[in-house]
Amino acid sequence: MIERPDAIVCDLDGVLYRGDVGIAGAGEALAALRGVGIEIVFVTNNSTKTPAEAAAKITRLTGFEAHEQDVVTSAQAAAHLLAADAPPTLLFGAAGARGPLEHESVPVVADWQDARAVVAGLDLSLTYESLTRAVMAVERGARFVATNTDVTYPTPEGLWPGAGALVAAVQAATGVAPEVAGKPHAPMRSLLEERLAGRRVAVIGDRVETDIALGAAEGWETILVLSGVTSSPDGADPKPDHVVASIAGVPELLGL
Repeated sequence: MIERPDAIVCDLDGVLYRGDVGIAGAGEALAALRGVGIEIVFVTNNSTKTPAEAAAKITRLTGFEAHEQDVVTSAQAAAHLLAADAPPTLLFGAAGARGPLEHESVPVVADWQDARAVVAGLDLSLTYESLTRAVMAVERGARFVATNTDVTYPTPEGLWPGAGALVAAVQAATGVAPEVAGKPHAPMRSLLEERLAGRRVAVIGDRVETDIALGAAEGWETILVLSGVTSSPDGADPKPDHVVASIAGVPELLGL
């Protein structure tokens, strides 16, 4: 049992669902947490969906009513990173970044020759042409921002290629390493620090190098679930504070 937090930062893929299949007991666990007044902030490195779309998926697959304002995405972190300079930006995947970029008055362009930045994320309709456009823009000097570098994401069929696999292709072709916006990097941490300053926070996630690393960097309690990417905590670095089979075990861990 751990001391009850004021807020929980909860990952999505591999924690609440795998692909379009909900994790058993996820909705009940979330309801138990909200029922005792714990704020739940859903934080995802998946940049394919807007916060509203992600919230709708949470509700559809778990039965727990989530709202747009409950969700923070790596696409929002990327937009926050580019807001100061507002360079004309080409999207490579990262469909969920268009709205956040426009909200930050960052223009989105279709022609790679007009791009002064490239935001790369998971592209479920990947083509050689779209990869080439991103490579050409970065080769010409466009700022290269990755929403995240998660190389896989969990589905009911197993681990599929994630945004990191696509980002690696651009890096391999150009020799340019990206700035990374999502967990556990500074742009995402900055968004969460603004929202959760001064509060006792716990992080629930299935990926050690993103979710657990985020919590460790912020000095927050960390809870690793084994329902997604990570099947065993052995050798985890950083080491999670707690390990449960799935989010269904979190209420008991908190003594609820």
